[in-house]
Amino acid sequence: MRNKEIGAKIKAARLEKGLTQQDLAKIVGVTPESISYYEAGKKFPGFDRLKTICRVLGLSVDSL
Repeated sequence: MRNKEIGAKIKAARLEKGLTQQDLAKIVGVTPESISYYEAGKKFPGFDRLKTICRVLGLSVDSL
């Protein structure tokens, strides 16, 4: 359940920034499918990748 909550926050922040999954994937250095999996709570990014996503989206790791 926790991964879905984190994924929902990532998705909301991405949409707020006006980014597509493809945009975020390119910036972060993963595939769009990976972003889709993160947002759906099916997979969880490693800590370094999570920090990068948070930096790009203006989130703190603690807020997730």
